[in-house]
Amino acid sequence: MLLIGSGNAEVGFAEGMEILRRGGSALDAVEAVIHHVESNPEDHSVGYGGLPNILGEVELDASIMDGKTLAAGAVCAVHNYEHPISIARGVMERLPHVMLAGRGAERFARELGMKKRNLLSDEARAIYKAKISDSQRYDTMRELVMRATNDPEIAATAEEYGDETPHGTTNVIALDGAGNLASGVSTSGWAWKYPGRVGDSPIIGAGNYCDNRYGACACTGYGEMAMRSSTAHSVVLYMKMGMGLRQAARQAMKDLRALAVPFPPGMNLVAMDRLGHHVGFTTETDRWADYVYQTGNMQAPKRKKRTVVPLERRIIT
Repeated sequence: MLLIGSGNAEVGFAEGMEILRRGGSALDAVEAVIHHVESNPEDHSVGYGGLPNILGEVELDASIMDGKTLAAGAVCAVHNYEHPISIARGVMERLPHVMLAGRGAERFARELGMKKRNLLSDEARAIYKAKISDSQRYDTMRELVMRATNDPEIAATAEEYGDETPHGTTNVIALDGAGNLASGVSTSGWAWKYPGRVGDSPIIGAGNYCDNRYGACACTGYGEMAMRSSTAHSVVLYMKMGMGLRQAARQAMKDLRALAVPFPPGMNLVAMDRLGHHVGFTTETDRWADYVYQTGNMQAPKRKKRTVVPLERRIIT
């Protein structure tokens, strides 16, 4: 039995590990851990209290995947529902689809009996009002988004209040007593994003991928990079091709060097092979330093340093 995840997932590890110890499934453990993060008002990168888009609206994305069957569910651009990870699991288990978006996902949440909630906490609202000024005129919303993204003061504030970065996330991978893997990802997305922006978190193969035969991977960071490189799937695919876990994760991170992006990027991942070996990788030396893990024999989670694989900065100017 094993849990690994991003640093902010630690708040839910006690319940997740208890589920595994009493014979519960990896899927149940992943969902339970992520629930705690989604409900944590001190975490401004996920769920309730997540930093909003440029209009001041909190939009949530999530995905979950079953390594035994390769079934997956995902939702994106969800408003007013605190637990997108559970909506995603509902999609996986109750619909013939993989992803629902926006109003469709919210309609399905109502059908599942979930209650609506205003996701913009007082603190997140205060951060938004302090940093995103409407006193200046912009020809397009795009210009306002780019200004918020590239303004060092605004970006630094989002980093301070988000668990990891302005585009932070929580991700969890579990291995249960039956040898089954599951992975899940949940996020409020990029702080100050263009309305409707969807990152890698709900994209199976980009931010999340899981296969009992080889292993699992989940990502956080500048999601557009993981989407363009299919980073989570690449790690599992490289293991399928015969690479060891560490070599596979390193190669997937090196693949990101081929991408040119419009501003300084960052990406990190956690990954596990089918035997329960685990790693964390990052492109940064001063962010995302740790990930958390806990085995069934451990009384509490521990933190472990990620391996740094720096990017070659190919920034579009």
